[in-house]
Amino acid sequence: MIRRPVRGSTVPGLPPPDPDLSPCTGLTRAHWEAVADHLLLALRPHASSNHALICPPGRPSRSGARSDGLEGFARSFLLAAGLIRARGDEDPHAHADRYARGLAAGVDPAAEDAWPRPSECAQAKVEACALAIGLDATRAQIWDRLDPAVRARLVDWFAEVIGTPYPETNWVWFRITVLTFLRSVDDRFVGGERSEEVLADLRRDLRVHESLVREGGWFADGPDRSFDHYADWVFSLLSALWGRMAGSSTLDRPGLLGPLDRERHRRRLGSYLPAALGLLGADGSPLIQGRSLVYRMASAGTFWAGAIAGVDADVAPPGLLRRAASGTLAHFLAHGVPDDDGLLTLGWFHRFEPMAQAYSGPGSPYWAAMGFAGLLLPPTHPVWTAPEEPLPVERGDGVSVLRAPGWIVSRTRADGIVRVLNHGTDHARQRSEGLDDPLYARLGYSTATSPQMLPGAATPAGPDGAVGDGEQASDGEMVCDGVVEPRDATVGLVDPVRGWSHRTGFETLVLRGEGAGTGEGGIGIAVSRQRCHWPSDDRGEPEDAGPAVAGAGREGPELLVGTLSHGPDTVLLVRSPGGTGGLPIGVAGWPLCGDRVDVEPDVVAAMGATASTRRADGSLLRSSLTILRGEGRVRARRAGQVAPLGPEYAVPEAMVDPPGPGPGGVVVLLMRLAGSPAGTDAPAPEVRRAGSGGFLVSWGGSEQAFLDLGDPAAQEEPTDPTASP
Repeated sequence: MIRRPVRGSTVPGLPPPDPDLSPCTGLTRAHWEAVADHLLLALRPHASSNHALICPPGRPSRSGARSDGLEGFARSFLLAAGLIRARGDEDPHAHADRYARGLAAGVDPAAEDAWPRPSECAQAKVEACALAIGLDATRAQIWDRLDPAVRARLVDWFAEVIGTPYPETNWVWFRITVLTFLRSVDDRFVGGERSEEVLADLRRDLRVHESLVREGGWFADGPDRSFDHYADWVFSLLSALWGRMAGSSTLDRPGLLGPLDRERHRRRLGSYLPAALGLLGADGSPLIQGRSLVYRMASAGTFWAGAIAGVDADVAPPGLLRRAASGTLAHFLAHGVPDDDGLLTLGWFHRFEPMAQAYSGPGSPYWAAMGFAGLLLPPTHPVWTAPEEPLPVERGDGVSVLRAPGWIVSRTRADGIVRVLNHGTDHARQRSEGLDDPLYARLGYSTATSPQMLPGAATPAGPDGAVGDGEQASDGEMVCDGVVEPRDATVGLVDPVRGWSHRTGFETLVLRGEGAGTGEGGIGIAVSRQRCHWPSDDRGEPEDAGPAVAGAGREGPELLVGTLSHGPDTVLLVRSPGGTGGLPIGVAGWPLCGDRVDVEPDVVAAMGATASTRRADGSLLRSSLTILRGEGRVRARRAGQVAPLGPEYAVPEAMVDPPGPGPGGVVVLLMRLAGSPAGTDAPAPEVRRAGSGGFLVSWGGSEQAFLDLGDPAAQEEPTDPTASP
């Protein structure tokens, strides 16, 4: 009988768990190596004759089959690099020989499986990064043993990135790594005829990098308010790996990679890691937020970056970093990743192609290799030898204020869930009026829920939920060319013809905590102002998969949306300063997804509704939405096959009658997401009027906070508040 440390894992031959070294996950380096070998061996049947193209089954990308094949090769080579480097000449599966053969064929113009060139295919610029890091890591095992003619052709192929345009986003790191590798293998790029070209590109790309730095070590992925896992691990991990590349020694000068530059990168990563660690659920689940989610455990790359960069152990203990990375891997293993054929598909737990971007092909999920970057460190490194330490969510309840992305983060130890209330990220710019991207512009994200992602035609769903060519949508919703009508974890106005309004372009007004960041308790308080709008459905996807865009639509009234977060609860306060124009306020709670989702009641109710499902460990997860102040009706809306966590989907939603336009015209609702009896059965917080437009919210008398949407910046409650029910 095969012993598996992770229940539900499809990976055979895993070693038994090690509860002494890894009391939280049981996983050790041996488990990581076994999973990497399994992934690599499963790809072999999908390689071309010379191994230069690897294309597992799946939907092709917009870049074409040869680009997809290069992607599969380059990303899996990066995965293999850690194994090859650590094992030296002991290579039981001959990974080095196979990838060396593929490298030779990829740059041979006469080979039937030659790669597309960076000068002709933009995606090749991305894959060049994986190849450069992999070759740098396996210099002794592969690069030094390649035929000189092959090395020359590889250099020429890499050199095509010099002087070419790159988006001013995380893409700059794809070139920085390639140029640094070139400087380590060819003197023309260090003091030779092409040295100045390379240095000019490096300086430009590093200036872009510096321009994207935000408070707390965060990075925006471009000029928009774009914050997500993908940008996090690209900026943090690639900058850490860059400092270890052989060519980095040729950049030891101020402004490139001198001592002060190295320290600046390390200090920023040290500032960011506590936030990243605090965003991971106890079950190892990352937030299902942001683009490129099909890379799955690549998000663990951020934690390995801390070890690679040498971040101070007082800030990020090595045992904590490995616990976070191994927890992420264990989470996916427990849910059947990879699939029964050993492949990473376009999806999350299972194949779910609607969550993939147009640039994603069947080899794209193998950017998961970034999550295996710890294998590039020796087995004796403290990150592999230190005992695991518990995550922030395992140590106690807490609230954090993350100013760069505009997030309030609430963690609860009892159920291990991390929730984010989003008042600052939308993949757009303030006052823009585009379509809401479900992965960026929702009010709430968590480690236990997923936004609805079903694409479809801009057609109202019929009574049976059918839209377009048989796609299924939830009853009564509008689905607009790949962007679903915003009706989960959000607030808007509901137009009888255009449906729910969008919030993209909102303005952050308040972001603060009371008792936040202490590790226990705390209340996170935030307010944002949104101009409700209904964009047209003339949407296109920019080349760099930027924000949703739309033609001229209808602009509506303004809403002030306040949230007070404590434990599993979020109290929502909503006010329309100029009135809603007679439109009801729509509030959608936390969406649940699973093999079975139950709702209560099944009909429209006066005050509240609940959806519940079972988690992988058998515990009950419940989402509820209750009107605390205002008149309206609540129901649980059902849908099917619209999100990656399971076939059934339900979300409580409320339709609240329009309040008056004055300071007192505030509706109040309770949005709760809980996975433990202590959370699901807890009494609702007490909400009292305090002054003309303020409210005092109390949880059991021990925690309370005041918020006035008439004056959102007000920090203190009135000295003598007059309470009213």
